[in-house]
Amino acid sequence: MWIYAFGFASKESVNKISDLAWTARAEDICSQAMTQRLALADLRQISDAGANALAERAALVDKATDTLENAINAISAVEPTDPKGKAIVPLWIADYKQLIRDRREYANQLRTGINKSFAESMFEGLPISEKISTFAADNRMSSCKVPMDLSI
Repeated sequence: MWIYAFGFASKESVNKISDLAWTARAEDICSQAMTQRLALADLRQISDAGANALAERAALVDKATDTLENAINAISAVEPTDPKGKAIVPLWIADYKQLIRDRREYANQLRTGINKSFAESMFEGLPISEKISTFAADNRMSSCKVPMDLSI
């Protein structure tokens, strides 16, 4: 078995698509969105967990999420040309849209005064962000990985 695994098994990732123009375009879109999110960064220490502080944090999460949503909408406007890309990119986009809904729900909770940790959707026991970021990494779209900080 090990001989097969190291010698004959395919070394290509199950996530890798062959439309490099599509992945380059997606990376460019995500890179621009990342720049927009970084410009939003608010590094002030929030010592107050009151309604105003939570509302400010919710607004920041919303603005950062807007950059993700705009990027995913732009990316999804063009379909990959390869069969594998046509099959799996819509799944990746659907996962990203679910993460965006999770982020919106989190911001809404903050606005109502609920100050809990962010809870994202899970897929087969893994956070959906891991699935999204793995696809992005496998296709050399590092800017399309899920930002770890909700406010950027």
